[in-house]
Amino acid sequence: MKKTVVIDVVALSSRLIGEHTPFLNNWTSKSHQASIKPVLPAVTTSAQTTYLTGKWPTDHGIVGNGWYFKDECEIKFWRQSNKLIQAENIWDLAKKKNPEFTVSNMFWWYNMYSTADYQVTPRPLYPSDGRKIPDCHSHPMDLRDKLQDELGQFPLFSFWGPNANIASTKWIAEASKKVDEWKNPTLTLIYLPHLDYGLQKYGIDFSKISKDLNEIDAVCEDLITYYENQGAEVILLSEYGITSVSNPVHLNRVFRKAGLIQVKNELGLETLDAGTSRAFAVVDHQLAHIHVKDKEDMPLVKKLLEETPGIDLILDEDGKKEYHLDHERSGDFVVVADKDSWFTYYFWLDDAKAPDYARCVAIHQKPGYDPVELFVNPEFKFPMAKVGMKVLKKKLGFRYLMDVIPLEASLVKGAHGRIPEDALDHPVFFSKNKSLTESKTLSPVDIQNLILNQVFAE
Repeated sequence: MKKTVVIDVVALSSRLIGEHTPFLNNWTSKSHQASIKPVLPAVTTSAQTTYLTGKWPTDHGIVGNGWYFKDECEIKFWRQSNKLIQAENIWDLAKKKNPEFTVSNMFWWYNMYSTADYQVTPRPLYPSDGRKIPDCHSHPMDLRDKLQDELGQFPLFSFWGPNANIASTKWIAEASKKVDEWKNPTLTLIYLPHLDYGLQKYGIDFSKISKDLNEIDAVCEDLITYYENQGAEVILLSEYGITSVSNPVHLNRVFRKAGLIQVKNELGLETLDAGTSRAFAVVDHQLAHIHVKDKEDMPLVKKLLEETPGIDLILDEDGKKEYHLDHERSGDFVVVADKDSWFTYYFWLDDAKAPDYARCVAIHQKPGYDPVELFVNPEFKFPMAKVGMKVLKKKLGFRYLMDVIPLEASLVKGAHGRIPEDALDHPVFFSKNKSLTESKTLSPVDIQNLILNQVFAE
């Protein structure tokens, strides 16, 4: 078996490799390259699961970063159990080929409770006093303790939110090297999220994202140099490319105005009640699953979608089959935004009645993905002082609401999820092994086999 590392540089595309990434520009120029046609939706969990199982969402069931759990009548995002995947993982196939094979999964999603030998994934602590404390989960369980003793507490608040920065990506990179030093796995999977942040905030604007590109380039240089010095073969890839957008589309407000959304009054604020709504959208970047309670409403819902600007595709049963999304977790319709648009989860018509979680980083409470969580409310005159006071309340043990997120979707300038027209914005695949990249365009279901071919190369 050949020691192999797969580095997932989130949002990396050919368009971004150049003067702002000197190491990657040089390293990739000496590598064999292919672009990957993105899976639909081109989002983290669907892409990663397709890569690792070699199956489409139709077969593995990961139709997005979240979906409507019909048996519970609840929309849930960012679940973590590997049991949600309905297909065989790459490491299980590898172990059948050679029982001595081992794998380290460093932050690829659905990491918890899998059969991977070594697992580390973000998992904050939620004490009953309302605090959220940065932490991670691991297998074996003491691996978490060893890593945090060596590297410090996992910097959760730099992993997502207004303070998202390079610190979490650096921690993951250092932790990956530590696990390699201690365990020497055959295959290491590493997730580096840093480019996601600036690109979603600013789109393809090199005047604003050049610093992010420099930072991820430095992390990649350190990691690739380390692993090549260990004799490992390095595969560098990404899940999707991010493109510039300018038009947020509020699908649930369309349904609300048509009388199809049911809201619940909770202490004077509104929450979405999916179980009693006639129709609602589970939004995920540039894709949304539309669920319709009564089938007689299907023509009305389709008409509303057809009349809504910003929608490129409306997939019915045949359309879902064409795009490999015909799964029970998918919506009755799946809609894809046009190249300039993305979908918000907003369902309220009056910001004064928005739920309390709307102004917080609350990825497990919101009934859809919210990239506005990357911003601090620009209406704050002294934003750092505002945030600082809330952090102080937290440290003193007081209950507090970290309500610093704006309700202004127009701030978001970058998105992903659809399949971009230009291959320069597609995910990338690089390897020094020429036999892995004989084709210049790869299907996402090819990736599992390419990784296995590298591990078991003669």
